[in-house]
Amino acid sequence: MDFFNKETKTALQAKEQALWLAFAPIAFQASKALRDLGILDVVDKSGQQGVTIEEILEKVKLSRYSARVLLEAGLGLEMLIVNDKKYTLTKTGYFVLHDTLTRINMDFSHDVCYKAMYHLQDSLTEGKPAGLKELGPWNTIYEGLSILPEPAGTSWFNFDHYYSDLAFPSVLPIVFEQQPKNLLDIGGNTGKWSMACAKYNPDVHVTIMDLPGQVGLAKKNITEAGLSDRISFFETNILDESLPFAKGFDVIWMSQFLDCFSEAEIISILRRCREALNDGGSIFILEPFWNKQQFKSAAFCLQQTSLYFTAIANGNSQMYHTDDFYNCIRAAGLDVVMENHKVGLSYTLLRCTKA
Repeated sequence: MDFFNKETKTALQAKEQALWLAFAPIAFQASKALRDLGILDVVDKSGQQGVTIEEILEKVKLSRYSARVLLEAGLGLEMLIVNDKKYTLTKTGYFVLHDTLTRINMDFSHDVCYKAMYHLQDSLTEGKPAGLKELGPWNTIYEGLSILPEPAGTSWFNFDHYYSDLAFPSVLPIVFEQQPKNLLDIGGNTGKWSMACAKYNPDVHVTIMDLPGQVGLAKKNITEAGLSDRISFFETNILDESLPFAKGFDVIWMSQFLDCFSEAEIISILRRCREALNDGGSIFILEPFWNKQQFKSAAFCLQQTSLYFTAIANGNSQMYHTDDFYNCIRAAGLDVVMENHKVGLSYTLLRCTKA
């Protein structure tokens, strides 16, 4: 990866970037307001002909003042251009309005992260998620996922599932290549992966291991899907080493799970996974590593997502670089025997076995 090893801007460009960062919180809210209040949609529908502020006001419930300040902000944000007092949409404006990935990221940043990020510096110095109090009275966000207030709950699950779900079709044949009979889904969340496994292979039995709140969500979805006879549950707090760990599995699966923990916690989890494997079994890990991204923007998104973990999720985890993550795997007594860095949108699939 050559994205971050050299200076790429002139002094003027660097100062412009610095000024963008200085106004970034305001620019973000203006972008979301342009989208949510309907201005981008009106401009988009005008096509290349463009639309005046008067024509916009006929279709949005805003005062002329409100529309004017947003439109002028949109020019600086390079979401709009204006000619002869007619506004048209730029490519950036188009993606803010129409791109699913951008919408999910923006909603997550606003509904889950925005207020909490005010406490980022406290989180960094205290080593705990000081911003989580903006969402609820929990020690980590995982304790409250099943009862997150709206719209934070919807935005969190949309963010969490969008990336990993895209990878499922391509990884299922790899996971089932050796025809596992018993599969452990750690951090099963709403049960999407477990249900995909049960539908893909009629002979596999899946066990979801997760916190009680998440197990409750998964049970409801699995019952509605008619798969209760194929999927069972093991409620536990995986960070409590004194609690029993499910055992006797041909495959253990973790999708975007281990990035929710510190390096010491990852090693502890992987060591207990090693003990839970049957002879010849495999541990499959699906993770987005920021240093394995094809595009700089993808690496950027993951690097910033790390700060969500810092300020909100638990205060000590992140989206990892492979060097740090692989060190954890080796420390747990495991070998990486397969790695595929081109899975789904931005994921790596690892297959690990006992060293």
